[in-house]
Amino acid sequence: MANTTAVTRGRDSSPAPGHRRNKKGRPARASGMPAWSIPYVLLIPGLLVIAGLLLYPMYQLGVMSFQKVGLAQIRGTKPAEWLGLENYEKILGNDIFWSALRNTVMFAVVAVSLTLIVGTAVGVLLHRLGRKMSLFVIVGCMFAWAVPPVAQGVIWRSLFDAESGIVNWALNLLPDWLAAPPAGQSSWTGTPWLNDAFPLYVALVVCVVWAGFPFIAVSVLAGLKGIPNELYEAARVDGSGAWRTFRKITLPLLKPVFAVLTILSIIWDFKVFSQLYVLMNGPTNRDGFNLSMYAVAEAFKAPQKLGTGAAISVVLTIILLIITVVYVRQIVKQEEM
Repeated sequence: MANTTAVTRGRDSSPAPGHRRNKKGRPARASGMPAWSIPYVLLIPGLLVIAGLLLYPMYQLGVMSFQKVGLAQIRGTKPAEWLGLENYEKILGNDIFWSALRNTVMFAVVAVSLTLIVGTAVGVLLHRLGRKMSLFVIVGCMFAWAVPPVAQGVIWRSLFDAESGIVNWALNLLPDWLAAPPAGQSSWTGTPWLNDAFPLYVALVVCVVWAGFPFIAVSVLAGLKGIPNELYEAARVDGSGAWRTFRKITLPLLKPVFAVLTILSIIWDFKVFSQLYVLMNGPTNRDGFNLSMYAVAEAFKAPQKLGTGAAISVVLTIILLIITVVYVRQIVKQEEM
């Protein structure tokens, strides 16, 4: 009996066919590869694609920012000239760079805030609607989010058109005490909204918020679906109002969702280009430049200075990395507390 037990134990302790144990006692595959290393090996194809499509172009951009690259260098008739930090000194000493940086930051702050506020409000509304009506509103909202950026700019440029835009037409319908025409004009027709920097960025904010809030709304709705209804029922029993319930229950439980949405919105709005290009009708108004528009104007407007444009792009990338790292660190600290 004892011998039978010993034999059984010996059979149970033996590895399964096709498997063996490595020196540390961990199970290994028949190929000799440890089981813990398989996920890392599977990541290699994705990392190679990222390196080819993202990291290598970023490396080339960084190298170009230290060089003098123009039309002759692109054609290959002249080699690129190494300038060191001259491109960076040139842009940092230019008033247009600081004006573009101010426009970029102020626009991002306003656009990100309004997009999150409007998207959250719509997400809460969708959560309270019936299933069919909620689906109908979601489909309608996602049509706006699916519109390409260039088409968004075309739509809102037509709405703010000085002669035939709906904005001027609607303002003409209002009484003068509510919306008086500008001094020297008998009506709002002919008002050039997109010629000056401030009304241009008002139109850009409206355009970006209109196209961006559906994604926020659907993401918030998905987060709300995961909150137990018992929490809201308990809050109603305790006499908690709608705002207090949102602040004490919904907002804390959706913090991870809002963290991701805020980071994505900051990245998207900091590098807005297509909508601004269409609204501005090209890089024509230097007062309305953001960093993306300034980089394109330096790189592709004659005479082409691709090195200077690359330097501006590198500065914009560094700013986004700093903002992202600081924001993520704050989130991690709050989670640890």
